[in-house]
Amino acid sequence: THNNRPNIILIVADDLGYGDLSCYGQKLFETPNIDLLAKRGIRFTHFYAGASICAPSRSTLITAQHTGHTPIRGNKKVEPEGQFPLPGDSPSLAKLLKEGGYITGVFGKWGLGFPGSSGDPLHQGFDFFYGYNCQTLAHSYYPQYLWNNKEKQYFPEEDIYSPAIIHEKALDFIKSHKDTSFFLYYPTTIPHAELLIPDKYLDQFKDQYLPEKAYKNESDTLFGSQKYKSQKYPRAAYAAMIHLLDTQVGDIIKMLNQLKIDSNSIIIFTSDNGPHKEGGSDPVFFNSNGNLRGYKRDLYEGGIRVPFITSWPGTIRRRVSNNALAFWDIMPTVCDIANVNIPKVIDGISFKDELINGDSIKTHEFLYWEDPSEEIQAVRMADWKGLQFWNGTDSPLFELYNLKTDPNEQHNVADKNPDKVLKIK
Repeated sequence: THNNRPNIILIVADDLGYGDLSCYGQKLFETPNIDLLAKRGIRFTHFYAGASICAPSRSTLITAQHTGHTPIRGNKKVEPEGQFPLPGDSPSLAKLLKEGGYITGVFGKWGLGFPGSSGDPLHQGFDFFYGYNCQTLAHSYYPQYLWNNKEKQYFPEEDIYSPAIIHEKALDFIKSHKDTSFFLYYPTTIPHAELLIPDKYLDQFKDQYLPEKAYKNESDTLFGSQKYKSQKYPRAAYAAMIHLLDTQVGDIIKMLNQLKIDSNSIIIFTSDNGPHKEGGSDPVFFNSNGNLRGYKRDLYEGGIRVPFITSWPGTIRRRVSNNALAFWDIMPTVCDIANVNIPKVIDGISFKDELINGDSIKTHEFLYWEDPSEEIQAVRMADWKGLQFWNGTDSPLFELYNLKTDPNEQHNVADKNPDKVLKIK
């Protein structure tokens, strides 16, 4: 029997599409370790990110509030480094777990408040932080420095590939806290552009996706610059980066086994939004959105529906769930499992009973998204999905899709269903 407070490992990939894992249909490269999580746990087919871009999606994850309520609804930069901060009194997944006796660490990309602000990870309930505070600086895989708690750790030249060093620190965190209950939040930067990876990983993919269309950027020499570097083999680099991510997930699974804490550790794997088209990326070639319509920055399914896998050996049985759930359900579920009080001011529901007992749970009456910068809103209600496009006017364009009969959102049926339109509006 395990204690009633399992370790929680939450891995969030960056711009990984719904179709970018072999267990979700990817045919051009393989993700055996992530597939293993799906083989021994639950794979969700209708799970949604909080938004179709980085900061607001992560904000919904931490606060369990959708983008109509969560404090951060866009990618808003603060000079010289960081993003608009989460307020000090926001509900916070890490704060709740820390108050409940968990040791908490975040390794990777934060993006929810500049250093020292109320949104600094160390002010939002994390005991340890290693990585990028600022999501713009995280565009560079060879950074001039990374944050180690409150200190900057500088790297003298372009020889530290950030996903490799961040991964080492995350493994150290697991090792150091194996005898206590820990929460590891692992927001990796992979496979966000730029498409850059050391040759030792790239080489095995170089000849697989020819002809490659090289990505050129003139300002290639700037070490630590926020411009994406040139890449001769963008497709190979994309596949190699996801292969590395998969290997790193394998390292975590192996370490939990070696430390004999695997049956007392939940691994959750997901992505913050749909696949990107930047830096030479070719999501059409890889079918990264898994036949869904749209990409990152869209509120069509391809922008917000993401892989979501939960594994807990000995407790969760293998199956597939078609329940429509979202990022704001993660906090209440994790708190429920960890026996921690769930705050009232959230939009999420706990799906613990579905995870552990396979019970059908009360699902959402609706799921809601907004993106003020793109002036779009979307609602999913049962099988119906409505989108509203404001385009700087007072009378938005409205589109309605039946996801059951039209999963790729090809047929706008707003005219034929005035009552549904009214309800969703």
